[in-house]
Amino acid sequence: MTMLEAVGLSKTYRGGDGGELNVLDGLDLSVARGEIVAIVGASGAGKSTLLHLLGGLDYPTQGEVRVNGTPLVAASSASAIDPGSRRIDKTADAALSMLRNKSIGFVFQFHHLLREFSAVENVMMPLLIGGADPAAARPRAESLLERVGLAGRMTHRPSELSGGEQQRTAVARALAASPSVLLADEPSGNLDHANSERLHSLLVELARDFDIAMAVVTHNRSLARRAHRTLLLEDGKLRATDIDEVVAS
Repeated sequence: MTMLEAVGLSKTYRGGDGGELNVLDGLDLSVARGEIVAIVGASGAGKSTLLHLLGGLDYPTQGEVRVNGTPLVAASSASAIDPGSRRIDKTADAALSMLRNKSIGFVFQFHHLLREFSAVENVMMPLLIGGADPAAARPRAESLLERVGLAGRMTHRPSELSGGEQQRTAVARALAASPSVLLADEPSGNLDHANSERLHSLLVELARDFDIAMAVVTHNRSLARRAHRTLLLEDGKLRATDIDEVVAS
């Protein structure tokens, strides 16, 4: 079953000189439940832009993104941003934020944990933002931290955790609201080899055990090899590729 789908996705930026830069050009993508798709490509090809569109963090110039059959653009009312005035429809934007909170988990290269809160409090945060009762949010957060191997580190603050532990906390946080889709942007890009491999194994296990669709932007060949499919982003479109044929950039 397709959980994440992009249809005819385009993104155009207007430069200071008035010229247009087409980053994505009618791109199509589908990711099934339990599947990991690795997205690779040269620096500047638009991989992070694509991930932001897939997660509803930015709006496409054309096309549509659907999560579990629900259009993200429709949730934000495509007209949420007027291209001319850049006015934001607050009601539509709130609807998009709610859908994003419940359906999509994000993992970035840098963990973005809140320094003043413990690991378990960081993992609870998406649930609390979504209106969950703290009494229910805490057991969920503790269960996820245990699942990622941090049962003994729950009360530690980020400064007391290693880089690998911080990123695994971020993964647990991404799963807190039981999303159907997880998006990861260079998740092991800031880790050493040993911690990278541990994280890669964890992501594979989580996609299988939680039955979620996972799209991962990466330059790491080891992670790409663990994916079910590897797609190359080039000239604004995606095509299937063999990771060993892609020159790291």
